[in-house]
Amino acid sequence: MFRRVLVIVFALSVNVFAKEIKQTREDAAQFVGAMGCRSSSCHGGAGEKRSQYITWSQKDFHTKAFAILLNARSKQIANGAGLTSPESSARCTVCHSPFASVSQSRLGPSARIDEGVSCESCHGAAGNWLRGHTRTDWTYATRVTAGMHDLRNLYVRANACAACHQNIDNDILKAGHPALVFELDSQSMNEPKHWRDDDAQSGPRSWLVGQAAALREAAWHARTDADPSPDSQETSLALAWLLAKVTMNDPSLPKVNEPDSSDLEPLQKQSDELARRAATWNATNKSMMSILRAIAESDSEFAKQKTESNFYRAARVTLALERLASALEISPKIDNELKALRADVQRPYDFDAGAFAEHLRAVRSALAK
Repeated sequence: MFRRVLVIVFALSVNVFAKEIKQTREDAAQFVGAMGCRSSSCHGGAGEKRSQYITWSQKDFHTKAFAILLNARSKQIANGAGLTSPESSARCTVCHSPFASVSQSRLGPSARIDEGVSCESCHGAAGNWLRGHTRTDWTYATRVTAGMHDLRNLYVRANACAACHQNIDNDILKAGHPALVFELDSQSMNEPKHWRDDDAQSGPRSWLVGQAAALREAAWHARTDADPSPDSQETSLALAWLLAKVTMNDPSLPKVNEPDSSDLEPLQKQSDELARRAATWNATNKSMMSILRAIAESDSEFAKQKTESNFYRAARVTLALERLASALEISPKIDNELKALRADVQRPYDFDAGAFAEHLRAVRSALAK
Protein backbone atom coordinates (compact mmCIF):
# COMPACT_ATOMS: atom_id res chain seq x y z
CA MET A 1 0.00 0.00 0.00
CA PHE A 2 2.94 2.34 0.56
CA ARG A 3 3.52 2.88 -3.15
CA ARG A 4 -0.08 4.05 -3.53
CA VAL A 5 0.36 6.53 -0.67
CA LEU A 6 3.55 7.78 -2.32
CA VAL A 7 1.79 8.41 -5.61
CA ILE A 8 -1.11 10.22 -3.93
CA VAL A 9 1.34 12.48 -2.12
CA PHE A 10 2.98 13.39 -5.41
CA ALA A 11 -0.36 13.84 -7.15
CA LEU A 12 -1.71 16.22 -4.54
CA SER A 13 1.45 18.26 -4.02
CA VAL A 14 1.66 21.83 -5.26
CA ASN A 15 2.72 21.98 -8.88
CA VAL A 16 4.58 25.20 -9.56
CA PHE A 17 5.13 24.48 -13.24
CA ALA A 18 1.69 23.30 -14.41
CA LYS A 19 -1.68 24.64 -13.41
CA GLU A 20 -3.00 22.23 -10.80
CA ILE A 21 -6.35 22.42 -9.05
CA LYS A 22 -6.47 21.59 -5.37
CA GLN A 23 -8.30 18.32 -4.88
CA THR A 24 -10.37 17.51 -1.83
CA ARG A 25 -9.03 14.53 0.13
CA GLU A 26 -11.19 11.48 -0.46
CA ASP A 27 -10.48 9.58 2.76
CA ALA A 28 -14.15 8.88 3.44
CA ALA A 29 -15.66 9.22 -0.04
CA GLN A 30 -17.67 6.23 -1.24
CA PHE A 31 -16.90 4.21 -4.37
CA VAL A 32 -20.00 3.52 -6.44
CA GLY A 33 -18.47 1.07 -8.93
CA ALA A 34 -18.52 1.04 -12.72
CA MET A 35 -22.22 0.13 -12.71
CA GLY A 36 -22.94 3.65 -11.52
CA CYS A 37 -21.48 5.07 -14.74
CA ARG A 38 -23.03 2.77 -17.33
CA SER A 39 -26.52 4.15 -17.94
CA SER A 40 -27.20 5.25 -21.50
CA SER A 41 -27.79 8.83 -20.37
CA CYS A 42 -24.34 8.92 -18.72
CA HIS A 43 -21.30 7.01 -20.02
CA GLY A 44 -22.99 3.89 -21.39
CA GLY A 45 -24.68 5.40 -24.41
CA ALA A 46 -23.66 6.36 -27.92
CA GLY A 47 -21.70 9.39 -28.98
CA GLU A 48 -18.38 10.95 -28.08
CA LYS A 49 -19.39 12.00 -24.57
CA ARG A 50 -21.53 8.97 -23.75
CA SER A 51 -19.51 5.89 -24.70
CA GLN A 52 -16.75 5.75 -22.07
CA TYR A 53 -18.24 2.81 -20.18
CA ILE A 54 -18.76 0.88 -23.41
CA THR A 55 -15.17 1.53 -24.48
CA TRP A 56 -13.84 0.42 -21.09
CA SER A 57 -16.03 -2.67 -20.74
CA GLN A 58 -15.53 -3.96 -24.30
CA LYS A 59 -12.02 -2.90 -25.30
CA ASP A 60 -9.93 -2.01 -22.27
CA PHE A 61 -7.48 -4.58 -20.86
CA HIS A 62 -8.00 -3.07 -17.39
CA THR A 63 -11.30 -4.95 -17.19
CA LYS A 64 -9.33 -8.22 -17.17
CA ALA A 65 -6.97 -7.17 -14.36
CA PHE A 66 -8.75 -9.24 -11.69
CA ALA A 67 -9.45 -12.20 -13.97
CA ILE A 68 -5.72 -12.53 -14.67
CA LEU A 69 -5.20 -13.37 -10.99
CA LEU A 70 -7.30 -16.51 -11.46
CA ASN A 71 -5.17 -18.12 -14.17
CA ALA A 72 -2.52 -20.80 -13.66
CA ARG A 73 0.44 -18.51 -14.31
CA SER A 74 -0.66 -16.06 -11.61
CA LYS A 75 -1.09 -18.89 -9.12
CA GLN A 76 2.40 -20.12 -9.96
CA ILE A 77 3.87 -16.64 -9.42
CA ALA A 78 1.99 -16.33 -6.12
CA ASN A 79 3.31 -19.68 -4.93
CA GLY A 80 6.83 -18.67 -5.87
CA ALA A 81 6.48 -15.49 -3.82
CA GLY A 82 5.08 -17.35 -0.81
CA LEU A 83 1.51 -16.09 -1.25
CA THR A 84 -1.46 -18.37 -0.73
CA SER A 85 -3.67 -17.11 -3.55
CA PRO A 86 -3.19 -14.07 -5.83
CA GLU A 87 -6.88 -13.11 -5.81
CA SER A 88 -6.85 -12.68 -2.03
CA SER A 89 -3.36 -11.28 -1.48
CA ALA A 90 -3.18 -7.50 -1.03
CA ARG A 91 0.21 -7.52 -2.75
CA CYS A 92 -1.55 -8.61 -5.97
CA THR A 93 -4.95 -6.98 -5.62
CA VAL A 94 -3.50 -3.54 -4.87
CA CYS A 95 -3.02 -3.22 -8.64
CA HIS A 96 -5.20 -5.97 -10.12
CA SER A 97 -8.29 -5.31 -8.00
CA PRO A 98 -8.03 -1.91 -6.26
CA PHE A 99 -11.45 -2.21 -4.56
CA ALA A 100 -10.12 -5.18 -2.58
CA SER A 101 -7.93 -2.75 -0.61
CA VAL A 102 -10.81 -0.41 0.19
CA SER A 103 -12.77 -0.58 3.43
CA GLN A 104 -16.17 -2.22 3.00
CA SER A 105 -17.78 0.89 4.49
CA ARG A 106 -16.58 2.88 1.46
CA LEU A 107 -17.90 0.45 -1.16
CA GLY A 108 -21.37 1.10 -2.50
CA PRO A 109 -23.75 -1.81 -3.18
CA SER A 110 -22.83 -2.01 -6.87
CA ALA A 111 -19.02 -1.79 -6.42
CA ARG A 112 -17.42 -5.20 -7.02
CA ILE A 113 -13.84 -6.25 -6.42
CA ASP A 114 -13.86 -8.30 -9.65
CA GLU A 115 -14.29 -5.12 -11.74
CA GLY A 116 -10.53 -5.00 -12.13
CA VAL A 117 -9.22 -1.49 -12.71
CA SER A 118 -12.41 0.48 -13.31
CA CYS A 119 -13.54 4.11 -13.58
CA GLU A 120 -12.86 5.21 -10.01
CA SER A 121 -9.43 3.55 -9.90
CA CYS A 122 -8.29 6.45 -12.07
CA HIS A 123 -10.91 9.17 -11.56
CA GLY A 124 -11.28 8.84 -7.80
CA ALA A 125 -14.11 7.80 -5.50
CA ALA A 126 -17.26 9.23 -7.06
CA GLY A 127 -19.48 9.46 -3.99
CA ASN A 128 -18.91 13.19 -3.53
CA TRP A 129 -19.16 14.25 -7.17
CA LEU A 130 -21.20 11.67 -9.07
CA ARG A 131 -24.51 13.55 -9.00
CA GLY A 132 -23.05 17.00 -9.49
CA HIS A 133 -20.40 16.42 -12.16
CA THR A 134 -22.91 16.58 -15.02
CA ARG A 135 -24.42 19.90 -13.91
CA THR A 136 -23.91 22.72 -16.38
CA ASP A 137 -22.87 25.10 -13.60
CA TRP A 138 -20.08 22.79 -12.48
CA THR A 139 -16.75 23.63 -14.09
CA TYR A 140 -13.89 21.18 -14.35
CA ALA A 141 -12.29 22.92 -11.38
CA THR A 142 -15.49 22.39 -9.38
CA ARG A 143 -15.40 18.66 -10.10
CA VAL A 144 -11.76 18.35 -9.07
CA THR A 145 -12.36 20.35 -5.92
CA ALA A 146 -15.16 17.88 -5.10
CA GLY A 147 -12.70 14.98 -5.31
CA MET A 148 -12.41 13.96 -8.96
CA HIS A 149 -8.78 13.37 -9.92
CA ASP A 150 -7.24 16.08 -12.12
CA LEU A 151 -6.25 13.75 -14.96
CA ARG A 152 -6.02 16.58 -17.46
CA ASN A 153 -2.80 17.40 -15.67
CA LEU A 154 -0.26 14.99 -17.19
CA TYR A 155 1.85 14.99 -14.03
CA VAL A 156 -1.13 13.81 -11.97
CA ARG A 157 -2.04 11.31 -14.69
CA ALA A 158 1.45 9.82 -14.83
CA ASN A 159 1.53 9.42 -11.06
CA ALA A 160 -1.82 7.63 -11.12
CA CYS A 161 -0.51 5.13 -13.69
CA ALA A 162 3.09 4.68 -12.54
CA ALA A 163 2.03 3.17 -9.20
CA CYS A 164 1.04 -0.07 -10.93
CA HIS A 165 2.73 0.17 -14.32
CA GLN A 166 6.27 0.75 -13.06
CA ASN A 167 6.59 -0.54 -9.50
CA ILE A 168 6.94 -4.20 -8.60
CA ASP A 169 8.74 -5.93 -5.74
CA ASN A 170 11.82 -8.02 -6.40
CA ASP A 171 10.52 -11.25 -4.84
CA ILE A 172 7.51 -11.14 -7.17
CA LEU A 173 9.81 -10.56 -10.14
CA LYS A 174 11.93 -13.52 -9.06
CA ALA A 175 8.76 -15.62 -8.87
CA GLY A 176 8.10 -15.01 -12.56
CA HIS A 177 6.10 -11.80 -12.84
CA PRO A 178 7.19 -9.95 -16.01
CA ALA A 179 9.20 -6.77 -15.55
CA LEU A 180 7.17 -3.60 -16.16
CA VAL A 181 8.02 -0.83 -18.60
CA PHE A 182 6.02 2.35 -18.10
CA GLU A 183 5.60 4.68 -21.09
CA LEU A 184 2.59 6.94 -20.73
CA ASP A 185 2.11 8.05 -24.34
CA SER A 186 1.96 4.69 -26.13
CA GLN A 187 0.13 3.04 -23.24
CA SER A 188 -2.49 5.80 -23.41
CA MET A 189 -2.85 5.20 -27.14
CA ASN A 190 -3.35 1.48 -26.52
CA GLU A 191 -5.86 2.09 -23.73
CA PRO A 192 -7.86 2.71 -26.01
CA LYS A 193 -8.58 6.38 -25.38
CA HIS A 194 -12.01 7.16 -24.01
CA TRP A 195 -11.35 10.89 -23.78
CA ARG A 196 -10.84 13.80 -26.18
CA ASP A 197 -7.31 14.93 -26.85
CA ASP A 198 -7.09 17.98 -29.09
CA ASP A 199 -3.63 19.16 -28.03
CA ALA A 200 -1.00 18.28 -30.64
CA GLN A 201 1.69 18.43 -27.94
CA SER A 202 0.04 15.98 -25.57
CA GLY A 203 1.87 13.02 -27.13
CA PRO A 204 5.46 14.18 -26.59
CA ARG A 205 4.52 15.72 -23.25
CA SER A 206 2.97 12.43 -22.11
CA TRP A 207 6.08 10.55 -23.20
CA LEU A 208 8.46 12.86 -21.34
CA VAL A 209 6.33 13.18 -18.20
CA GLY A 210 5.94 9.41 -18.10
CA GLN A 211 9.63 8.67 -18.54
CA ALA A 212 10.55 11.17 -15.82
CA ALA A 213 7.97 9.64 -13.46
CA ALA A 214 9.29 6.16 -14.27
CA LEU A 215 12.82 7.29 -13.38
CA ARG A 216 11.66 8.76 -10.08
CA GLU A 217 9.83 5.58 -9.10
CA ALA A 218 12.60 3.21 -10.21
CA ALA A 219 15.27 5.26 -8.41
CA TRP A 220 13.17 5.31 -5.23
CA HIS A 221 12.81 1.52 -5.30
CA ALA A 222 16.50 0.98 -6.07
CA ARG A 223 17.41 3.19 -3.09
CA THR A 224 14.91 2.10 -0.46
CA ASP A 225 13.93 -1.53 -1.05
CA ALA A 226 15.49 -3.99 1.38
CA ASP A 227 16.06 -6.29 -1.58
CA PRO A 228 16.13 -3.99 -4.63
CA SER A 229 15.64 -5.64 -7.98
CA PRO A 230 18.29 -5.40 -10.71
CA ASP A 231 15.42 -4.17 -12.88
CA SER A 232 14.95 -1.04 -10.72
CA GLN A 233 18.67 -0.29 -10.76
CA GLU A 234 19.10 -0.83 -14.50
CA THR A 235 15.91 1.09 -15.33
CA SER A 236 17.13 4.02 -13.22
CA LEU A 237 20.51 4.17 -14.92
CA ALA A 238 19.06 3.72 -18.42
CA LEU A 239 16.46 6.45 -17.95
CA ALA A 240 19.00 8.81 -16.35
CA TRP A 241 21.25 8.30 -19.38
CA LEU A 242 18.39 8.94 -21.81
CA LEU A 243 16.87 11.94 -20.01
CA ALA A 244 20.29 13.54 -19.63
CA LYS A 245 20.45 13.61 -23.44
CA VAL A 246 16.88 14.89 -23.73
CA THR A 247 17.29 17.74 -21.27
CA MET A 248 20.69 18.71 -22.67
CA ASN A 249 19.07 19.31 -26.05
CA ASP A 250 16.25 21.56 -24.80
CA PRO A 251 17.33 24.48 -22.57
CA SER A 252 13.76 24.99 -21.36
CA LEU A 253 13.79 21.69 -19.46
CA PRO A 254 15.35 21.17 -16.01
CA LYS A 255 18.43 18.99 -16.26
CA VAL A 256 18.76 15.35 -15.36
CA ASN A 257 22.33 14.26 -14.70
CA GLU A 258 23.69 10.74 -14.88
CA PRO A 259 24.74 9.71 -11.36
CA ASP A 260 28.48 9.64 -10.70
CA SER A 261 28.04 7.33 -7.72
CA SER A 262 25.66 4.70 -6.42
CA ASP A 263 23.55 7.39 -4.72
CA LEU A 264 20.34 7.73 -6.73
CA GLU A 265 18.61 10.21 -4.43
CA PRO A 266 19.46 13.23 -6.63
CA LEU A 267 17.77 11.44 -9.54
CA GLN A 268 14.49 11.30 -7.63
CA LYS A 269 14.43 15.06 -7.19
CA GLN A 270 15.65 15.86 -10.70
CA SER A 271 13.18 13.50 -12.36
CA ASP A 272 10.22 14.75 -10.33
CA GLU A 273 11.04 18.34 -11.27
CA LEU A 274 11.31 17.29 -14.91
CA ALA A 275 7.97 15.43 -14.75
CA ARG A 276 6.25 18.54 -13.38
CA ARG A 277 7.79 20.87 -15.95
CA ALA A 278 7.25 18.49 -18.86
CA ALA A 279 3.48 18.64 -18.30
CA THR A 280 3.57 22.08 -19.95
CA TRP A 281 6.61 21.51 -22.17
CA ASN A 282 6.59 23.54 -25.39
CA ALA A 283 7.46 20.57 -27.59
CA THR A 284 8.24 22.38 -30.84
CA ASN A 285 9.17 20.47 -33.98
CA LYS A 286 12.65 21.96 -33.73
CA SER A 287 13.22 20.81 -30.15
CA MET A 288 11.78 17.35 -30.80
CA MET A 289 13.91 16.86 -33.90
CA SER A 290 17.00 17.97 -31.99
CA ILE A 291 16.25 15.39 -29.28
CA LEU A 292 15.43 12.71 -31.85
CA ARG A 293 18.76 13.21 -33.63
CA ALA A 294 20.73 13.28 -30.38
CA ILE A 295 19.23 9.95 -29.36
CA ALA A 296 19.85 8.42 -32.80
CA GLU A 297 23.49 9.55 -32.61
CA SER A 298 24.07 7.44 -29.51
CA ASP A 299 24.91 4.38 -31.64
CA SER A 300 28.62 4.60 -30.76
CA GLU A 301 27.78 4.22 -27.05
CA PHE A 302 26.50 0.69 -27.54
CA ALA A 303 29.51 -1.57 -27.17
CA LYS A 304 29.51 -4.83 -29.06
CA GLN A 305 29.38 -7.00 -25.97
CA LYS A 306 25.99 -8.23 -24.76
CA THR A 307 25.23 -6.53 -21.44
CA GLU A 308 22.05 -6.02 -19.46
CA SER A 309 22.73 -2.29 -19.15
CA ASN A 310 22.86 -1.93 -22.92
CA PHE A 311 19.56 -3.74 -23.26
CA TYR A 312 17.80 -1.41 -20.83
CA ARG A 313 19.19 1.64 -22.61
CA ALA A 314 18.22 0.25 -26.00
CA ALA A 315 14.65 -0.45 -24.89
CA ARG A 316 14.17 3.14 -23.71
CA VAL A 317 15.84 4.52 -26.85
CA THR A 318 13.43 2.56 -29.03
CA LEU A 319 10.40 3.88 -27.13
CA ALA A 320 11.72 7.44 -27.35
CA LEU A 321 12.32 7.27 -31.10
CA GLU A 322 8.87 5.79 -31.70
CA ARG A 323 7.02 8.43 -29.72
CA LEU A 324 8.97 11.42 -31.02
CA ALA A 325 8.73 10.19 -34.62
CA SER A 326 4.98 9.79 -34.13
CA ALA A 327 4.66 13.33 -32.76
CA LEU A 328 6.66 14.69 -35.69
CA GLU A 329 4.54 12.61 -38.10
CA ILE A 330 7.61 11.02 -39.67
CA SER A 331 7.01 7.45 -38.47
CA PRO A 332 6.16 6.14 -41.97
CA LYS A 333 9.49 7.44 -43.28
CA ILE A 334 11.52 5.42 -40.77
CA ASP A 335 9.09 2.56 -40.26
CA ASN A 336 11.49 -0.19 -41.37
CA GLU A 337 14.26 1.17 -39.15
CA LEU A 338 11.92 1.32 -36.14
CA LYS A 339 10.75 -2.24 -36.77
CA ALA A 340 14.37 -3.41 -36.69
CA LEU A 341 14.93 -1.67 -33.35
CA ARG A 342 11.76 -3.16 -31.88
CA ALA A 343 12.92 -6.63 -32.91
CA ASP A 344 16.29 -6.00 -31.26
CA VAL A 345 14.83 -5.30 -27.81
CA GLN A 346 12.34 -8.15 -27.48
CA ARG A 347 14.46 -10.22 -25.06
CA PRO A 348 17.40 -9.26 -22.82
CA TYR A 349 19.08 -12.66 -23.00
CA ASP A 350 19.76 -12.52 -26.75
CA PHE A 351 20.20 -8.76 -27.14
CA ASP A 352 22.92 -7.93 -29.70
CA ALA A 353 24.30 -4.45 -28.99
CA GLY A 354 26.27 -4.43 -32.24
CA ALA A 355 23.18 -5.09 -34.33
CA PHE A 356 21.25 -2.48 -32.36
CA ALA A 357 23.99 0.12 -33.01
CA GLU A 358 23.86 -0.70 -36.72
CA HIS A 359 20.08 -0.26 -36.81
CA LEU A 360 20.40 2.99 -34.87
CA ARG A 361 22.82 4.26 -37.52
CA ALA A 362 20.19 3.41 -40.12
CA VAL A 363 17.72 5.63 -38.26
CA ARG A 364 20.27 8.42 -38.23
CA SER A 365 20.80 8.07 -41.98
CA ALA A 366 17.06 8.07 -42.61
CA LEU A 367 16.66 11.26 -40.56
CA ALA A 368 19.46 12.93 -42.52
CA LYS A 369 17.54 12.34 -45.73
